[in-house]
Amino acid sequence: MRLTVSGGRRRIGMTGLSVADYYRTIPERRMSVRFRLGLLVAVLLAATSAAAQTAPPVDPDAVLVEELVVTARDPGPAWWKVSDADTTVYVLGAPSLAPKRMQWDLSVFQRRLEGANVVILPFQDLRVRVTGAIGAAFNLMRLRGGPYEERLDPASRARFASAREKVGKSAGRYGTGNPLAAGLMLATDYREANNLTTSDPTKLIKLLAQRAKVPISQKSYDLGPLMGAIIRTSPAAGRACLDEVLTQVEAGPGVTLAATRAWAEGDVRGALGNERTWERCIASVPGAQAFDNRVKADQVAAIEQALKAPGHAIAVVPLRPLLSQGGVLDRLRAAGYEVGTPGEVSEETE
Repeated sequence: MRLTVSGGRRRIGMTGLSVADYYRTIPERRMSVRFRLGLLVAVLLAATSAAAQTAPPVDPDAVLVEELVVTARDPGPAWWKVSDADTTVYVLGAPSLAPKRMQWDLSVFQRRLEGANVVILPFQDLRVRVTGAIGAAFNLMRLRGGPYEERLDPASRARFASAREKVGKSAGRYGTGNPLAAGLMLATDYREANNLTTSDPTKLIKLLAQRAKVPISQKSYDLGPLMGAIIRTSPAAGRACLDEVLTQVEAGPGVTLAATRAWAEGDVRGALGNERTWERCIASVPGAQAFDNRVKADQVAAIEQALKAPGHAIAVVPLRPLLSQGGVLDRLRAAGYEVGTPGEVSEETE
């Protein structure tokens, strides 16, 4: 199995060191050796600390299972399948971010919807629930002072002000002393300003399943504790996130638009290039790794439950969590189920 890693640049900084005067009571040569060793250790520790503080946020699904990244044979988005002796679950990898009301070829989906036992969807109402939870956490943070940009150095303040103006927001919108909170709020506003959403195509799929009277399986989670943990995230991690969000706002939605076009054409590798600034920022919050693991485990359990009923079913899973090492398909393969790629899954072979 070959693995690829997608990630950002790593920057290593080094803090300055000073040594106070002291009296020596041992020979100069021995002290010089000890001093140099101590200085070396201090430099290494300082460099390690600075690297940890300035490293960009890490995508929890950065490492992919390469043999699963395959271009689709059928028209439209790529499908994978998980099967046992008498059941097949067709799995659609959904973009993490897409234009609202995005157009895509529904023909394969509609054929597979006919006679499906169940449609399994990603967890419920992510945008609405997150926004509410973030609002509750941020209201506490606003008690700490005025607009966030007033806490920044002149260059950073100008950059932040330019970004918020680009998404049509005033300085008062970001009334928090927490850089991660400011970054996540700006990321949300950027997505809204550019008509991008995490809800499509899941929202359309849910509507079509309801019209066809196919049962829907969709979990919901309380994200309040995770959002509240933003307060406990280190300032260095928060600032690294904010810097990534600013870069994304400055770049605009071109990366997402290109990735979703690739997704609609079955170009899996191109679709994987979608921006995931929000996901990387959230990953730095205490408890986020446990939450991510819980969501993946629940998605696996839902697919395993669907495999117990003869026939076929449909599952929709965000693309990177679907294909990553330790992701949904990787876990199902480890459990002994047969997993087919988009190069093998075709209407011609069914």
